[in-house]
Amino acid sequence: MIILDGKKTSSDIKVEIAESVKQLKIQGKKTPHLAAILVGTDGASMTYVTSKVKACELVGFNSTLIELPEETSEEKLLNEIEKLNNNNDIDGFIVQLPLPKHIDEQKVVEAVNPTKDVDGFHPTNVGRMALDLPCFLPATPYGILELLERYQVETQGKHVVVIGRSHIVGRPMSILMSQKRKAGDATVTIAHSRTKNLKELTLQADIIVAALGIPEFLTGDMVKQGVTIIDVGITRVGDATKKSGYRLAGDVHFESVSPKSAFITPVPGGVGPMTIAMLLKNTLLACELKV
Repeated sequence: MIILDGKKTSSDIKVEIAESVKQLKIQGKKTPHLAAILVGTDGASMTYVTSKVKACELVGFNSTLIELPEETSEEKLLNEIEKLNNNNDIDGFIVQLPLPKHIDEQKVVEAVNPTKDVDGFHPTNVGRMALDLPCFLPATPYGILELLERYQVETQGKHVVVIGRSHIVGRPMSILMSQKRKAGDATVTIAHSRTKNLKELTLQADIIVAALGIPEFLTGDMVKQGVTIIDVGITRVGDATKKSGYRLAGDVHFESVSPKSAFITPVPGGVGPMTIAMLLKNTLLACELKV
């Protein structure tokens, strides 16, 4: 069994990005600038945005964090997005999701200029991705592709089962894995909460991407020997033995699945760190495209 180490791989990518930024500066070119808008005080979102700002500092990017109160109106948020769209110094920006219930997330996603949409959520980027045209790939699926490539996991002609159909991970992952690319050329089945005989499908799978948000859902009896496991889930589960009172669990029951796996991502330290690294990679690309 080989652990697909997202922590190490993301560090390697950040070193590569930092070198690219250094070269841009030597050539007197623009320093990449990533902005983030955070609405409210959701703990997980605040932690995630803080780690993005730290990652920007590490690779030599400029970064801007716009913090807005929970009660911010949709109109006010859309005005802030428009300011970033029109600010030539900002190469890319993200609006941290989830948003408070009174704000229409889809309207917000569509308000972001596609050329600055480094999250890869805008319908223009999603459409271009589906057509295999140049675009910003969604950061989490992009990170998974990068892990598969760097660890030379064979995907050509393999049967991939993606569990979960979200617009952020499941659906784009199913599209990308079926395309002609290094980590692709696979036969893909997309499964979800309504799928019948799911275990029959997962037992046939050479590669499983678990992205449904149910802790330890995929167990050892549901996978075959030599499978590759990509665990996208991360949930806080109560644990009295921990100082914090909880532990982080993925969608995969690691203890029972890992002995059967050829490759597996851990939680934490697997897919999570890759998401931030690929967000930086998209921002570098956005900056270079402007030059």
